[in-house]
Amino acid sequence: MIITNKYNLPQTFVNIMKRPTYSKGKANISATELLNSPRIVQLRKLHEDKIETDVTEMVWSIFGTAIHGVLEHGKDDNHLIEERLHATIDGWSISGAIDLQIKNEDGTVTINDYKTTGAWSVMNEKIDWEYQLNIYAWLVEKVKGDKVSKLEIVAIIRDWSRRDAAVKAGYPDAPIKVIPIQLWPMEQREEFIRGRIKEHSNALFDLETGDELPLCTPDEMWEKPTTYAVKKIGGVKARNVCATDEEAQAKLAEYGKEYEIEVRQGERTRCANFCSVSGFCSQYKDYQQGSKS
Repeated sequence: MIITNKYNLPQTFVNIMKRPTYSKGKANISATELLNSPRIVQLRKLHEDKIETDVTEMVWSIFGTAIHGVLEHGKDDNHLIEERLHATIDGWSISGAIDLQIKNEDGTVTINDYKTTGAWSVMNEKIDWEYQLNIYAWLVEKVKGDKVSKLEIVAIIRDWSRRDAAVKAGYPDAPIKVIPIQLWPMEQREEFIRGRIKEHSNALFDLETGDELPLCTPDEMWEKPTTYAVKKIGGVKARNVCATDEEAQAKLAEYGKEYEIEVRQGERTRCANFCSVSGFCSQYKDYQQGSKS
């Protein structure tokens, strides 16, 4: 990876980027990679030495890593910090580093994962959090034989606002929020993991045989569809936002000549702003050139 510092951040942040502490060990894939798009995972492997990342893009990730020092300093006797577990399934070695395991009085384990995140994510809980913590639960029970009884996300909300907390419905009350996560039966966890391994295995085979990698899904690209806003001419706020032009045209005929249609162009948000391999991705290049793939 090529690390840049376009905005002249202090050298401390550059050094942290150049001295990564994360390692998945000898595992084929980590829990977080398992949840990622198989296309992105393989493109990262293929172009690792050419991927360019600016320090500014990793600032919040750096602070997320720093929370582990807080966990170490604040742990109780029944806390286990940052244990990395490995297990093999369908010929693949999976690893996961679990932020915090709490040994309960009944002998069961509560798994906590700490996230430095935005208020929007807390208010619109991410399904990936459920996936990730259930993979961790599978690892704990598979490797250690400990019964997992509870899963929790501890969200540290970097953009928390006292004013928004006072006036917005559903807004987190404090800058730290504990979010309970649904714990799946063991069979469901294992079925999910096997399904993800199959997708990544197929992508790896495609890469090694020179075939086209599987395409990213709309969810993996954080795709926002094009919409059609019906609003007063010269106005800003839409009276209706329609999914199709046909639906918008019908509304326009109903409202009369004072109204117009504004096309709000869709976007693949992750590809445009948050994917480190979009510059090497034929799917995204086709999209930019007008293809629907």
